[in-house]
Amino acid sequence: MALKITRPLGTEDITPKNINKWYTVEHIARETAECFGFKEIRIPTFENTDLFLRSVGETTDVVQKEMYSVKAKETEFTLRPEGTAGTIRAMLQNGMLNDALPQKVFYILSCFRHERPQAGRLREFHQFGLEMAGASDPSADAEVICLAKTLLDRLGLKNIALNINSIGCPKCRSEYHKALRAYFAKHEEKLCDTCKSRLEKNPMRILDCKSPICAGIAKDAPVILDYLCVECSDHFQSLKNKLNAMNIEFTVNPKIVRGLDYYTKTVFEFVTTDIGAQGTVCGGGRYDGLIEQLGGNPTPALGFAMGIERLLLTMESQNCDFMENQTCDLYIAPMDAAASDKALALAQAVRSDGCIAELDVMNRGIKAQMKYANKIGAKFVLVLGENELQSGEANLKRMDTGEQIPVNIGSEFNSAFLEQLNNYRLDSVINALEEEK
Repeated sequence: MALKITRPLGTEDITPKNINKWYTVEHIARETAECFGFKEIRIPTFENTDLFLRSVGETTDVVQKEMYSVKAKETEFTLRPEGTAGTIRAMLQNGMLNDALPQKVFYILSCFRHERPQAGRLREFHQFGLEMAGASDPSADAEVICLAKTLLDRLGLKNIALNINSIGCPKCRSEYHKALRAYFAKHEEKLCDTCKSRLEKNPMRILDCKSPICAGIAKDAPVILDYLCVECSDHFQSLKNKLNAMNIEFTVNPKIVRGLDYYTKTVFEFVTTDIGAQGTVCGGGRYDGLIEQLGGNPTPALGFAMGIERLLLTMESQNCDFMENQTCDLYIAPMDAAASDKALALAQAVRSDGCIAELDVMNRGIKAQMKYANKIGAKFVLVLGENELQSGEANLKRMDTGEQIPVNIGSEFNSAFLEQLNNYRLDSVINALEEEK
């Protein structure tokens, strides 16, 4: 029978079968961020549209082509296309920048962009990201890049290249924009309509255009590194020195400009060739003017975001390790109504010790229950019938070996079961170590 309603184009369902992969990334990401002193923040899924117009930039692809916006009475809201703008808004609105600086936060959230769906690029996607506000020194840039690399290493990823660039400050860019306008004006007839409109407003956005024709023209455009002021040049050189001191390999790529207007000075990307054209798994940089632009005092800031779907694609292509899905520790198979009551009590007692316990709720026969226990990967099965209830003892079956272990199903049951479960886990560790040998 054909489904009457399917999920929207460009979205994905994350089923229990695959949730362990997401848990792996989220757990390691949280743990790594906390090691560097970052704390989690959670922000609304939608914001006033003006927030993204002010921060992301009216000439960016995100604002011009990709935002999901809706009018509610007199107010226009937009589903967040990225995490930085909302996070900085939250910092300002909640007075966080009045506390000790730098403020360091991370987030795991969903974002929404109206794009042509393809591998690694969805209309609803998820990001792990972080922001550091209050630090202007290049050591903050190095620290943020180090955190990103540490996370990628902990995930087990290989062949990930770090590209860095500086796109200067407003002073640098005014001269650079003149040079870009002069260059692109010679090719204006060949530019796409979007880039023609960008030529006067923000010619740097042409460098980020996805059109093959515009990208080909941009290949020979002037590079920002030739126009950096002394302060921005010194900042970039200091960052390179610090990365070298930490033995973090990098390539200076003057073509990196990032797709959002709020960036200043340092920009960087971690890229891979293992997932096709959408090879950027992490992107970030400085945005020293954003906080002031949103109504705060002048405050330097920087951060990055990682697309979780792209991380997972890369991890899968490289056969990285994922957490195992948790399976049932104990399945209790009652044979009649009286045994069902006892099964409920035993299951609840086992769960109070943090174990995963299930029991029959389908009125299946014992054969069907054993088949079900196998399907869900139960480690142990306890069959309860009239004989077990009368004697106060039952056999705990270890499913991997078939061993039958007599246990008391009275008050001593929990400790007996936990002992057997710990033995099972110890055996699993030993077997895994022997397989590695």
